[in-house]
Amino acid sequence: MNTSSALQTLDRATVLAALDQVIDPQTGRGLATGGLVQALVIGPGRVGFMLEVPVSAAAEYGPVRAAAEAALKALPGIDRVQVVLTAEGASGAEIEPPLAPGATRVRRSASLSPAAQKQANLQSPMNPQAVPNVKAIIAVASGKGGVGKSTVAVNLAVALGLRGLRVGLLDADVYGPSAPRMLGLSAEPELGPDKKLIPLEAWGIKAISIGFIVDEAAPMIWRGPMASSAVSQLFNDVTWGSEAEPLDVLVLDLPPGTGDIQLTLVQKFKLLGAVIVSTPQEVALIDVRRGVAMFEKTGVPILGVVENMAYFPDPNTGAPIEIFGRGGARATAEAVGAPFLGEVPIDMALRQACDNGAPLAATAPDSPAGKAFAAMAEIVAGAL
Repeated sequence: MNTSSALQTLDRATVLAALDQVIDPQTGRGLATGGLVQALVIGPGRVGFMLEVPVSAAAEYGPVRAAAEAALKALPGIDRVQVVLTAEGASGAEIEPPLAPGATRVRRSASLSPAAQKQANLQSPMNPQAVPNVKAIIAVASGKGGVGKSTVAVNLAVALGLRGLRVGLLDADVYGPSAPRMLGLSAEPELGPDKKLIPLEAWGIKAISIGFIVDEAAPMIWRGPMASSAVSQLFNDVTWGSEAEPLDVLVLDLPPGTGDIQLTLVQKFKLLGAVIVSTPQEVALIDVRRGVAMFEKTGVPILGVVENMAYFPDPNTGAPIEIFGRGGARATAEAVGAPFLGEVPIDMALRQACDNGAPLAATAPDSPAGKAFAAMAEIVAGAL
């Protein structure tokens, strides 16, 4: 059977039947029948899924993952397989990270609200680990969605690359991965000789996103620990650099908020610092303060605060029209003792550049937004 005809006949039932030939050591049932196959994606020449297993038995599922990959590669017309092993506690309970030596876990009690308990738990971070061949990791975060965090992350990464740094971008926003579109990337990463993903390259930077291995329109219905495990693999299972040419900086585009994924990544990996993105209005700035508190309690320095959508230049006069107010992020940065990295205006060209996969930091560096990203990159590069 040739590849093209195989792709036409290969369907979901065929893939699930192949996965059912791999036995779950816990139940003795096939992976599909046993409900371990999550977020299955079938595309031309490729198959990927999340292998969700109990956290207590995660160690014994390494061979199962390998067997599942072998079963899928044996299907006609399939040459790319991605199986992400994730672990979750019983009944969807959050997996508690290990503690640093001498630390004491603060557990929920009747005297603590859920919000207060979350902040208390942050006071016992685990020992963070470095990523091989990556000199520094910078997180770009926001307290809430819709503030343009990914736009800032992509353009900041490109602007850092234009300064001669070796830069990587990890799009960890599993619920809305947008880096592929913003960078104009539609290919799939290949596996290298070491069985690790090789990042795609565009606009002078290396990039990996969960969006490279799932369909753009597929709903990302993942529980917190499951998503955290998937993102952790994007750190560990990617060849970011080499001993001879390590990355100078890896820009991490975090999901918005201060939930499971953010906490896991901040505690697990060694971050040089964080850039907080906000819009000027108070409803966004309230969440900025929560984000700053999370990083402070986990020992991650705040590199600065960015005010996105700061103003709209009048088409006739160029005078700033302050649609969402102005200066709120600057004032918040001063209040929490963090540097202010600058204002990014509302710019139609910036929106078009994101949609077209042509970052404004590279295509229009002399535009107001382009200059803002360049100035931002200069401050962040100084922290390196």
